[in-house]
Amino acid sequence: MPGDTSDAWDLIVAPWHLDEHIPDFPVPAGTVAAIAPPLPDGAVTSRVTVLQRAVAGAVAGAPRPLVLSGDCPVGLAVAAGLQERHREIAVVWLDAHGDFNTPAITISGYLGGMAIAMLAGRAPEVLAGPLGLRPVPEHNIVLAGARDLDPAERDALTASQVRRIPATAGAFRDALSGLRELPVYLHVDVDILDSSQVPGLRFPAGPGPTLSGIEDCLTAITATADVVAASLACAWLPGQVGRPPARQAIARLAGALGTRLTWPPGDMQAAG
Repeated sequence: MPGDTSDAWDLIVAPWHLDEHIPDFPVPAGTVAAIAPPLPDGAVTSRVTVLQRAVAGAVAGAPRPLVLSGDCPVGLAVAAGLQERHREIAVVWLDAHGDFNTPAITISGYLGGMAIAMLAGRAPEVLAGPLGLRPVPEHNIVLAGARDLDPAERDALTASQVRRIPATAGAFRDALSGLRELPVYLHVDVDILDSSQVPGLRFPAGPGPTLSGIEDCLTAITATADVVAASLACAWLPGQVGRPPARQAIARLAGALGTRLTWPPGDMQAAG
């Protein structure tokens, strides 16, 4: 229900960036599933598909999943898991990047830069098809805060039906009223934040919203929409994501969603 900011989140941790395991990824106390399936040798896409199937299974079995991960393609797995119990969903995506490249237009070939495009059914052969994901209609996708776009990606977004808005609480209140009370999957990439506030990001995007500003956005979203699942893409460099500054940012974002993260006794990195 809109406005549900109770503590009833089911924590799922996927400590991976694509198929790269992140050993020092912080795992909060009370985590219900830590995703670590054995991966086959072979192509990155095949290995990522195995990971995503495990995440989708955990999401499908969790009443209200909150996924902490190291990348954005995990969003495909969350959506696929939600589609096990929801015929149609909306996606609200906060990110400094557009994530709307495809293999045909990408400059870098980086899978993380294709996440929203794949959610929307573009290039399904890469990850969405093997995962069994049904395309999310573009008019059900809200992209907030994207400021670092490749030229062809910008053109593709402009021609799409994805709704782009600034990352402000007021913009969310206006945009979410058009989602027809659909269940919402909320995805936050931490690189939406001003990179001076969160040093050590994999893909810093320069000046952007403050942490307190994004907290206000998340509060507005959960008060306005029926958020049935959320994910935080904790896209720090491997040696940074477990350090106290990153953990504090993760905890604050989770707090804005209505849950308090704590760390297990004996977790020495949490203290410094």
